[in-house]
Amino acid sequence: MGCFLFRLLILLTTSCYLTSGQALELDYPIAKVNNSWTNIPSTTYSVVFDDGFMISMSPILVTRTESLRFSCGFYCNGNCTSFLFSVFIVPISNVSTMNDIESTRVMWSANRNNPVRANATLNLTADGDLILRDFDGTLVWSTSTTGKSVAGLKMTDTGNLVLFDANNQTIWQSFDHPTDTLLPGQKLVPGQRLTATQGLFSLSVTRESVIAFMESDPPQIYFKYMVTGKLSYILFLKGGITVYSDEANETDPLPSASFLWLRPDGHLTAYEWVLGWRGVKDVLAENMDLDVCGYPTFCGNYSICSYGQCSCPNETDLGTKYFTPLDDRQPDLGCLESTPLSCQSPQLHSFLELKDVTYFTNAAFSPDITDISMESCRNSCVKNCSCKAALFQYYGNTSVGNCSLPAQLYSLIANNMQITNYSAFAFIKVQKSPSRKKTSKAAIILGSSLGTFCLVFLVFSIWVILYRSKRDTDVDEEDDLHQVPGMPMRFSYEELKGMTENFSKKVGEGGFGSVYEGILGDGTKIAVKCLDGLGQVKKSFLAEVETIGSIHHVNLVRLIGYCSEKSHRLNIIFDIAKELAYLHEECRQRMVHLDIKPQNILLNKNFNAKVSDFGLSKLIDRDQSQVMTTMRGTPGYLAPEWLSSIVTEKVDVYSFGVVVMEILCGRKNLDRSQPEDCMHLIGLFKRKAEEGKLVDLIDKYSEDMQLHGAEVVEIMRLAAWCLQNDFTRRPSMSVVVKVLEGVMDVETNLDYSFSTSPLPAERTVTHNEAGFGVSVPILPSVLSGPR
Repeated sequence: MGCFLFRLLILLTTSCYLTSGQALELDYPIAKVNNSWTNIPSTTYSVVFDDGFMISMSPILVTRTESLRFSCGFYCNGNCTSFLFSVFIVPISNVSTMNDIESTRVMWSANRNNPVRANATLNLTADGDLILRDFDGTLVWSTSTTGKSVAGLKMTDTGNLVLFDANNQTIWQSFDHPTDTLLPGQKLVPGQRLTATQGLFSLSVTRESVIAFMESDPPQIYFKYMVTGKLSYILFLKGGITVYSDEANETDPLPSASFLWLRPDGHLTAYEWVLGWRGVKDVLAENMDLDVCGYPTFCGNYSICSYGQCSCPNETDLGTKYFTPLDDRQPDLGCLESTPLSCQSPQLHSFLELKDVTYFTNAAFSPDITDISMESCRNSCVKNCSCKAALFQYYGNTSVGNCSLPAQLYSLIANNMQITNYSAFAFIKVQKSPSRKKTSKAAIILGSSLGTFCLVFLVFSIWVILYRSKRDTDVDEEDDLHQVPGMPMRFSYEELKGMTENFSKKVGEGGFGSVYEGILGDGTKIAVKCLDGLGQVKKSFLAEVETIGSIHHVNLVRLIGYCSEKSHRLNIIFDIAKELAYLHEECRQRMVHLDIKPQNILLNKNFNAKVSDFGLSKLIDRDQSQVMTTMRGTPGYLAPEWLSSIVTEKVDVYSFGVVVMEILCGRKNLDRSQPEDCMHLIGLFKRKAEEGKLVDLIDKYSEDMQLHGAEVVEIMRLAAWCLQNDFTRRPSMSVVVKVLEGVMDVETNLDYSFSTSPLPAERTVTHNEAGFGVSVPILPSVLSGPR
């Protein structure tokens, strides 16, 4: 069966227009095996708004229910350059038109994190496998049901997409693979979870509890409901959740125009159709005694939530302000540290004491240490550099209480002891500025006198310099280059003009000029950079000549000579690792490149990589562990510690990790052609790591990379090691080389937060407290197809 064809363009209103087609049989809920459908955007139902936002769908199967119908097919919203194979619910007033497309809501999707493009195909094979392939034939998703006697595919009236056999028994169903939505009658069983669209929040079911948590490392739980006995499953019924235990009995739910959605902000909201979709209940907030302040990101990082209002921690009694709002007009965006925490300066760590303040996990508080004093709780955080705060709760006195030591701090909550019945302190770890020594009165007088003398001397010196500068205006500007130590060969402009055939073969372009291919008299191929103006970039140029002219390595670009030289290109991972290890550990002075990125890697005809562009590099003496310098480099490749201006060679390791991910994934770190939630590669890397789906990131246009997926994923873990926020946890480049050579393993305890606590103690809640429906006695039954 081919896909539907639509041709008629209908103008609806001034706010949007609808494209639809001829009268169609939109009540065909079943398809047999050996069928295929193609996603052709020009033949879909779509609505386009004035701002360019678009909703488009291409139905494959549609139910026969009245008014609101379930359908499966290709769906998109936004700019519609990428599509999902989804189950969606859409208002339909008759069988020939879809007149309310903007009210369409996706209930389930097969490829939420891996959308396809136009001309992708869905194939129900003769062997019974349902397969989704992108336009280029790349396998995107499959039910893996080959050889299981599948007879057909059907869209049920309950919104369940089912593969069934000749006896109408269910072989596979979408209800067993929930995404972020639960439909009436759909069971969520232990081991399953709902995960919000952006991957930050999940609702999970175990044999003992239902938990809502933030997908951090480790997870931070903001709600937990314990059951008596063993939990069998939960159902979405009557606008809420009903829990069923082993000894409980189930009533058959009737299909209804409603669904339960785990939103990207962590709220679990019930929606009903009342002349449009309307949120009728925030299940956790309204029925489970979870105040809005109990949501992890309600007020943003470090911000304090009090009765729904957000504010940054106050300044100290001495007037020190450790936190400022990210945006004064939007206090719910969170707070920014005035001075970022640094593990390199633990002697400057201090605590901002906040009385009657606790954490968003208050509803499911999980102490790391119990029966501990408040002072010992603080000291435990002092000893752990990754600890961002010591959160202490106690009854009676501070000598005994519970202590939590989160490694990542989200929203805080103002504690009301009249409600919680306990007292609380939050000790937020902050970074103090280096103290300045007090100066005596005599020193001040002496300093003032010397200052006056120096001012007079400075004015005189400036006059001399200006006079000499004017006198030497006719001196060639490039004579300064004679002062560069270890000066390589010097070429005239005419010589370079001849080598590059009058600069005719342009191979690249940078911030300060263009790069041209050339050939020396002995046949050596060279890259020549012609600066657009030497004056404003002289400092950068001199630094490049000095550093690159004094080193020699098989994987480093060798500076043959100069007139103006700088170039950049792509590379091979192992070569980059070896040359960075050489720069960091084998040179007389350690050299930090500070601008590792694909554009600064050259490839020769044999694809050997060579690092170039040393204009931002920094030399560090062997007895120095770090150096303070102004921020330099390229956004997207900068390590987090650049915010402190104190850097080590580990900033190169971080940039190397970004470049490795670009190579493995076959895409840029920032790719604006991707959907918004996939635009930033490192953010996508974090999400895929949390989902255990790193293989999804592998360059899908490379068959060889796909065939060696396990090896590629291992290198991704190496990249993750290089991307650790705490630079002390990153490997040295020599260790990276050893990992790539196979003589060392990747660190296993990795933090995938990339610049951004144990499970909480069990808390048994009654049905009345939680607002869960009371389960009724049920008979054992075998899961079958949709009812």
